[in-house]
Amino acid sequence: MITKLHHIQTIRETGALLIVRLNSTKVAREVSKAAIDGGIRALEITLSVPGALGLIEELAGEYRDQGILIGAGTILDGQSAFSAIEAGSQLLVSPNLNPDMIAMANRYQAVSVSGAFTPTEIVNTIQCGADIVKLFPAEFLGPQYVKTIMAPLPHIPIAPTGGVTPENVGDWFDAGVTSVGVGSFITKAAGTSTDYQLVAQAAKTFLSAIDNARQASSN
Repeated sequence: MITKLHHIQTIRETGALLIVRLNSTKVAREVSKAAIDGGIRALEITLSVPGALGLIEELAGEYRDQGILIGAGTILDGQSAFSAIEAGSQLLVSPNLNPDMIAMANRYQAVSVSGAFTPTEIVNTIQCGADIVKLFPAEFLGPQYVKTIMAPLPHIPIAPTGGVTPENVGDWFDAGVTSVGVGSFITKAAGTSTDYQLVAQAAKTFLSAIDNARQASSN
């Protein structure tokens, strides 16, 4: 049995959580599969995707025994959290602090990634029992903000989401983040085509940038 701690470790090891927010169930399915082929090991299907719960159930059934963490994103209340868990989600992600979502995740041993913006929100999110703090929207704050936050709060696992690219991911990890959220760089790599190998390649490029950043910071 793959445990919650194993899933958290998966996010830490790969350093990336993929956000799949697309307007087509079919495209979301193909993008998710291609990203997994490219090395992604943790992803969230946002509830804005048409048929999101059905897609989560399908992907969770296919990849559960392979150590791939399939989750649900944009969880705004406890009811949505429970529905996602019933569909097979082992990861719940919210853009804001919602104690009911975190409580539901902990009750059923799903990983919770909960949004926060200010130091007060970050501390409150951890106090509510979240596993990882999603710094959102990160593009308005930048790595220096994280570095400043991590000085008094080095024990808090922070994952910035928004505006993270292969070019700047090193700055984020230098600042002390646990992982990062990534979306369109990977999910929209194929553009309007159906060449999903471009998605797999984008995933490899992004994960390689994380590896390089970690190696550079350890030297």
